[in-house]
Amino acid sequence: MTHRSLPPEPTWLPDDETVDHANLTTAMNVRGFDTYDELHRWSIDDPDGFWSMVIDDLDIHFDEEPSAIRGNEDPTDPDWLPGASFNIVRSCLDHDPEAVAIINGTGSGVHTVSVGELIERVAAFAGGFKKAGFSEGDAVAIVMPMTVDAVVAYLGTIAAGGVVISIADSFAPEEIATRLLITSPVAVVTQDEARRLGGDLPMYSKCVEADAPRCIVVDTGSGMRLRSGDVGWDDFVVLGAPFEPVSLPASAWTNILFSSGTTGEPKAIPWSQTAPIKAAMDGRFHQDIHDGDVVVWPTNLGWMMGPWLIYAALLNGAAIALYEDSPTSEGFIRFVEDAGVTMLGTVPSIVAAWRGSGDLNEGDWRTVRVVSSTGEASNPDDYTWLMRVAGGVPIIEYCGGTEIGGGYVTGTVLQPAVASRFTTPALGLDLVLFDAEGNPGDEGEVFLVPPSMGFSTDLVNRDHDTVYYEGLPVHDRPLRRHGDQMVRESGGLYRALGRVDDTMNLGGIKVSSADLESAIGEIEGVSEIAAVAVPPIGGGPDRLIIFAVPVGAPDVDVLRTKMQQRIRATLNPLFKVHEVVLIDELPRTASHKVMRRSLRADHRE
Repeated sequence: MTHRSLPPEPTWLPDDETVDHANLTTAMNVRGFDTYDELHRWSIDDPDGFWSMVIDDLDIHFDEEPSAIRGNEDPTDPDWLPGASFNIVRSCLDHDPEAVAIINGTGSGVHTVSVGELIERVAAFAGGFKKAGFSEGDAVAIVMPMTVDAVVAYLGTIAAGGVVISIADSFAPEEIATRLLITSPVAVVTQDEARRLGGDLPMYSKCVEADAPRCIVVDTGSGMRLRSGDVGWDDFVVLGAPFEPVSLPASAWTNILFSSGTTGEPKAIPWSQTAPIKAAMDGRFHQDIHDGDVVVWPTNLGWMMGPWLIYAALLNGAAIALYEDSPTSEGFIRFVEDAGVTMLGTVPSIVAAWRGSGDLNEGDWRTVRVVSSTGEASNPDDYTWLMRVAGGVPIIEYCGGTEIGGGYVTGTVLQPAVASRFTTPALGLDLVLFDAEGNPGDEGEVFLVPPSMGFSTDLVNRDHDTVYYEGLPVHDRPLRRHGDQMVRESGGLYRALGRVDDTMNLGGIKVSSADLESAIGEIEGVSEIAAVAVPPIGGGPDRLIIFAVPVGAPDVDVLRTKMQQRIRATLNPLFKVHEVVLIDELPRTASHKVMRRSLRADHRE
């Protein structure tokens, strides 16, 4: 099915002040490029020159300098920074000790942590790592919300030469147990409970139920008793320990994250010391993060945007803003202004909640310069609204993956912002679209063109080459599988069509879930929708089922009629809505992606 059409008009146009202030403008001027397209082409044609520029701009500290940017010409495993010895945590904290590193919003107000204070706390955790008898390369899992202590544990583990196992705090005990079995950590960092929207959510007890190894537990005041062998945070850390990050090669694993894992065992994806450089590069040039900025992105360490936030902020000299409650609350909206947030990250479901609640209004945010969105396909109406109420600022759409350390298609502040559209492949890489017949074109499956820093070269529990490099289309450039679907529209804009496995066949015609959901658009009486195709129990063609989160008590038959009319008018009259199912909330992964497979499986049962 062809989805190529004229894109909507830009909602935001670059102004002189934004262009003059942009990191991209500085990079282009220094290197003599007149246009962004020239810079992007250079970043692909000369990866050694581009990544050398990035390393210099980020001021990455090396104990031993690399002998080259790449050790070989193999695009699938180029041996980044051969001979280098360093610890990325040192560069994260190599700033004015008096500068603000973290701004934390809690029930008792807004508090700041300076760079100097963060160094002391990271050193204390690293000292506890060593005192406990843990060794270089040992893994420590973190199962807790994105708090100051979580950031300290993350950086402290890596500073000590350990590997962080990132596990989302929302996971049930069995999901935690699966990830612990895959990675075998020596300890788990968690907290007794987490408070959300006035309720207390268990943390430590879930880890115990998951048969976690030794737990290091932050006490938030619950008075919970610990298992024998477990230890409180205050008893684990070593106050006054020196800040002495362990020097490691560029290829050393620092973090293991997991794919969404909506079916089967999740892929365990290691990050080396080059993934933070990719994340910080994206933040610097695409989200336009500057020294002294304040960056917030509601997330957790179990989603790649948690580590991304740490590196994109700290390596660029910006502060991390953390809010210890729901990002859909009125309190978060106030926190954005109180913390002086300049770059606001979000996901579409949060934006829909802001719009639906009426809590966010024009003038509420006066410091925000840039908004960025990731996690799932966005709603153009919601995002046109957000650009307006946020003060007429651009929204940088950002699509990537854990296995690439950041984004592959995104936007910049030098280009017009169009709601729910991407304006460029990320710097340092390119992409190619292939249709179902294996021909390159303007619509189809996304294949990335390596090399790029951040691209994974290992998997803990899969064969890496089989997953990403086997069975690829024939092309004149090396390719890497990613699994998304995109369409390149007139003017060179990109629009997401969802994952390859979200494609459905209705009446012999292929269509993506994203296209169906976009066609239905704003239907009165629902806040969110998910389209899935479900085969009937007795066999036969797939049936289109629309899951909808209701607002109030809408009539299901009326909803179905309206949805059918929208699909008939904008997509294809042959697509028939078989059923509309009302649901309290859409199931989501830790990275906020809708679990359509779960909806499909539950409906069949």
